Amino acid sequence: MLLIPAIDLKDGKCVRLKQGDMNDSTTFGEDPAAMARRWLDAGARRLHLVDLNGAFAGKPVNEAAIKAIIKEVGDEIPVQLGGGIRDLDTIERYLDDGISYVIIGTAAVKNPGFLRDACTAFGGHIIVGLDAKDGKVATDGWSKLSGHEVIDLAQKFQDYGVEGVIYTDIGRDGMLSGINIEATVKLAQALTIPVIASGGLSDLADIDRLCAVEPEGVQGVICGRAIYSGDLDFAAGQSRADELNGAR
Repeated sequence: MLLIPAIDLKDGKCVRLKQGDMNDSTTFGEDPAAMARRWLDAGARRLHLVDLNGAFAGKPVNEAAIKAIIKEVGDEIPVQLGGGIRDLDTIERYLDDGISYVIIGTAAVKNPGFLRDACTAFGGHIIVGLDAKDGKVATDGWSKLSGHEVIDLAQKFQDYGVEGVIYTDIGRDGMLSGINIEATVKLAQALTIPVIASGGLSDLADIDRLCAVEPEGVQGVICGRAIYSGDLDFAAGQSRADELNGAR
């Protein structure tokens, strides 16, 4: 079970949002590269970056901070990145910069052909991000709710060749209210590719519940507000996961 620290970038700083609201952000660090080093030193085996400005603008905005993080981390661990990725040129540029996995969210839902082309051109490097509320997929920085069912879309994207799915329950994100285990497992059981849980991780009890369902296809969990607020000690959480299920 991978615990994946999230570094959400807004105006070049590390922040956390509540339920995706750009007007409800808390700044946790002025130096994204130093934050990346902090999590690397704590035992992280992958990092999750989000260009929040990019997600709303529909194009990369925080590239300078992203490059600083990549330079700091080097090739020590994989880095995955989402937010504002809408064309193949952007994907290629990020991969050339050293990003391991590119996360496509809104563009995958609105333009499935783009996702299919991305999987064809950059096989092994594309993850799809599905953000949902009550089983329906949301887009545009969670500001719009589509009529698409999460499982139906995920199965279609699996056929395209995506490496995995990050599933976020947006009703819980940033709220420290616990992972939606039931919905995450239901999705994982419907797929053969790995699912990464996201939204609401709060404490070690959540880690225990996630480890119990890892055999269903839940590969990891994005760690956000809890590891910044101190509600969850990241190193202790990863140690607990390793102890329960063995290091992967």
